[in-house]
Amino acid sequence: MNWRNTLGRPTYVIVSNQSHLDNGKIPLAMVTTMKKLKSGYINGTRVTLGNLSEFLSTSCITNLSFLGSQEDGLPDRLNPQVEKYLEDHMMKSLATRSQLLTKTANDRKKNLRRRMSVKGAIKKTRSIILVETDTLGIPVGDAERRPSESSTDGKNRSPSPEDLVPLWKQTPTRHRLQSETQYADTEVEELLTMLRESEHLEEQGDILQYLVDTQGLNFNTGIVEDGKEVTVKDLLKILYVKASQQKLWGLVRHTAGMLGKRVEDLAKAVTDILVRQKQVTVGMPPSNEHTITAPLPENELRQLIHQAYGDDESTAMLTQELLVYLAMFIRTEPQLFNEMLRLRAGLIIQVMATELSRSLICTGEEASEHLLNLSPFEMKNLLHHIMSGKEFAMSSVGRGNYSVISCKSSRVSKRSQIGGLLAVPEGEVEEDVSSDRQGQWLRRRRLDGALNRVPTDFYRRVWHVLERMTSGELKFALAVETVLNTIPQPEYRQLIVEALMVLTLVSEYNVASTLGGVIAVEHLVHKANQIFLEDQMKVNGDATLCCAKPREQRDMSCSGGLLCGGAAYICQHFYDSAPSGSYGTMSYVTRAVASLLDCLPREGDMDCTIT
Repeated sequence: MNWRNTLGRPTYVIVSNQSHLDNGKIPLAMVTTMKKLKSGYINGTRVTLGNLSEFLSTSCITNLSFLGSQEDGLPDRLNPQVEKYLEDHMMKSLATRSQLLTKTANDRKKNLRRRMSVKGAIKKTRSIILVETDTLGIPVGDAERRPSESSTDGKNRSPSPEDLVPLWKQTPTRHRLQSETQYADTEVEELLTMLRESEHLEEQGDILQYLVDTQGLNFNTGIVEDGKEVTVKDLLKILYVKASQQKLWGLVRHTAGMLGKRVEDLAKAVTDILVRQKQVTVGMPPSNEHTITAPLPENELRQLIHQAYGDDESTAMLTQELLVYLAMFIRTEPQLFNEMLRLRAGLIIQVMATELSRSLICTGEEASEHLLNLSPFEMKNLLHHIMSGKEFAMSSVGRGNYSVISCKSSRVSKRSQIGGLLAVPEGEVEEDVSSDRQGQWLRRRRLDGALNRVPTDFYRRVWHVLERMTSGELKFALAVETVLNTIPQPEYRQLIVEALMVLTLVSEYNVASTLGGVIAVEHLVHKANQIFLEDQMKVNGDATLCCAKPREQRDMSCSGGLLCGGAAYICQHFYDSAPSGSYGTMSYVTRAVASLLDCLPREGDMDCTIT
């Protein structure tokens, strides 16, 4: 696109050396990329792969003689000003300073008077650690007790829909882990000695993180190297280079954020998303999101992103990275973004961490660590699987690194399952029921909720219920989505969307001349859940192990939530039911609408088919 008025073809040269290998082997990501290049296309672009000598005949060779020291009579040497510029921006001069973070023989002989632990200083700045929460998104163990936790008889009870405050009026507590002053009594000189003694880059990063927090980036360490005073920022640059060489991607992202770096073409990537009538939010939901609705210069974008995440430099850099990938996808696979108006980077990051936690069977904190340590290639691969809804698994590639592998069974079944009753839509081929299918619909709702994906014509059809503005107007769709985005739990948001879709059917089929006054949609969802639990008790379904019991016999968790962990007091098994079919969630919502809305006729037949 930008190759204009230039002879020859654009050529990208890849110089392979030892640094590209992992334990002497070619990384899987490089092999995959080479196969794509060899196929003739990559991301929709026509390419030719070969050795450099094969392209010389069609190349335009230019001598950059203007960069030489012509006036000094040294045309073969770089101009001193050019050389200084390249050293400052490409950090070539830092290669000679690597000994600053290298343990010397004298240092090995020294014993520190006081050795302090530095582990975890960087982790405490992160905001994507998945904290264990109850059904309302409030951290388990919170000292505050809600009225729904206890009743007058002192027993835990499950709240009825009337007891619930709408989820969009509740703001889950955002727990940011602040850096502790564990080095308050430690002299800076001692910390610098610890820095030189440490042989692990992660520990060096923790020490530099504390020095930045307490002394600032431009703090003079008192070290003189090649006649220049060394600052904390200089040490961070060295650490960044070393982490890049060793492919410690979590440390690379964190140090890049602390150094104020920005990914290439960040402003162009955001603009590519905006011109396709999508909006972008950065920051962790629900209370710290910033919406981008117009193109911004790169400096302003970077400042906005880092302001949204506060001290969390790792997630800020990851957000920049994901925005570039999203722009790449929207250019090459626009169908992935159908029925999506706003891309919420913070929520996408949380869902990616949640999916890693599920796939690797690990805690939220470990999943967060694995996510930030994914290579750029694997990060893009994981994001693509999340966007496309493909099933994936994680494969270990050594040294704690993981690779994303597509699973053959990528299709989510449309079948609804309640105990021993199965409802298969007409034309649907019967499949074997496997244990892997359990939880698929719950995950799909979480993913769709996190991606703000709604059914086709959803906003236009909601307008027919509310009869406001122009049905196809973007402002109305954004207004509806803004309300939906205040719901913290993605799966609960999707059930609200399904309930609104049922209301649109009532309106479109002219079942009633008017739907009455205010409709509490969350009450429809909770009523549908209640009907679902009643059916489960009749057929002795899976929900009888948790929620399908008389209210007075239901056991609650210590924090007042459901034992099954269902969000917003909705049974986990209801979330995990398919939308369609006789026992699908939308069928239960339809029954709830018929039960709660007084405007519907009480006699005669009406078509309630859910497709």
